[in-house]
Amino acid sequence: MTLLDIEGVTNVRDVGGMPAEGGRIRSGVLLRSGQLSGATKAGAERLGSLVRRIVDLRDGEEVAAEPTEVPGPETTHLPLFLGSVRSFFENDTSLDELYLHLLEESGDRIVQAIRVIADGQPTLVHCTVGKDRTGVTIALALAAVGAEREAIVEDYALTESQLPPERSQRIAAYLRSQHPEAVHAVALATQSPAPVMRALLERVDQRWGSAAGYLRANGMTDAELSALREALVEPLSPEGAGKG
Repeated sequence: MTLLDIEGVTNVRDVGGMPAEGGRIRSGVLLRSGQLSGATKAGAERLGSLVRRIVDLRDGEEVAAEPTEVPGPETTHLPLFLGSVRSFFENDTSLDELYLHLLEESGDRIVQAIRVIADGQPTLVHCTVGKDRTGVTIALALAAVGAEREAIVEDYALTESQLPPERSQRIAAYLRSQHPEAVHAVALATQSPAPVMRALLERVDQRWGSAAGYLRANGMTDAELSALREALVEPLSPEGAGKG
């Protein structure tokens, strides 16, 4: 993965370079980040030069509160959370439970997001922080084309270190004051533990056979999965294939 410095935007990276079956994930094709509303003019212009499509996984309320203005790329809004984000904190939802909720309730929109990626144009996927909705969507797309499992997990886990520490501390203090009995609130807002993503991908394998099986169960065709692989996977060169 390659961390990118985009003025005003946190948690930006290109997932290209990780090993995949028969090759590696292409660079410059799939990027991920937190919300783009804070991008400076220079940051927005840089993003516009890097990607042609943006997939915004936030809900309408989030978009209205923090609108995005990046000149050039086409933006597709696909809200993944059904209901109020606040309810997850009120119900003391764990990350494992949240991700299962996404799998079970938002499969059609996850597939729509991954169809944008399969179109093959340089694409940026983001939500508010770039951790949960973005993390699950990116992980499923990568797993569906045979990216190395631990590389997917490592990419997910990287987010926690990319969030501004002062933001995480401020949010943690707020959540403890508002939900003093909650066990999972701080993790839900600020953490991305590797075991959580590892467990999610194992659950997908157990229930749907594979990430590709999950996407098929939610409407993605074999032709679309082939297009996704063609878009994301750079085959090994003959010279590279002969090494090792």
